[in-house]
Amino acid sequence: MNLDFNIESKKLALIQWLTSLNDVSMIDKILELKNKESKDWWDETSDEEKESIEKGLEDANSGKLKPHSEIRKKYEKWL
Repeated sequence: MNLDFNIESKKLALIQWLTSLNDVSMIDKILELKNKESKDWWDETSDEEKESIEKGLEDANSGKLKPHSEIRKKYEKWL
């Protein structure tokens, strides 16, 4: 509970500081940081990885799946 209070008080302190801030470049830097933090992981994924994920989803949607136990048994010697 104390941790939650500490986080909330830090957020309030930041809000108060932001409302008094008049430095446009500082506000731009904060917005840039916010945008970097909220980027979607998909945007950071390579085309090759995206293709692999999409193929896996297509296989799953069309029922081309094998149970985990079956795969584990097949590759047991390497695990």
